Amino acid sequence: MRLILALLLPFLVFFTIRRPVQGVLCLLLQLTLIGWIPAAIWAVYALSQYKTERKIEDAFGGKG
Repeated sequence: MRLILALLLPFLVFFTIRRPVQGVLCLLLQLTLIGWIPAAIWAVYALSQYKTERKIEDAFGGKG
């Protein structure tokens, strides 16, 4: 679901993964039609990093 959101409304993904400052910056980038594609790529990348961090936290029992 977040992946679809990352492609359609990239700035919202940052708010769902608790990165509001990046969400505002992404929104500013997204306001231009040309900036929409980099914003979507950035959101997909950030989402993949978030999932990796969650897996690492789960593996170490929430420590670290």
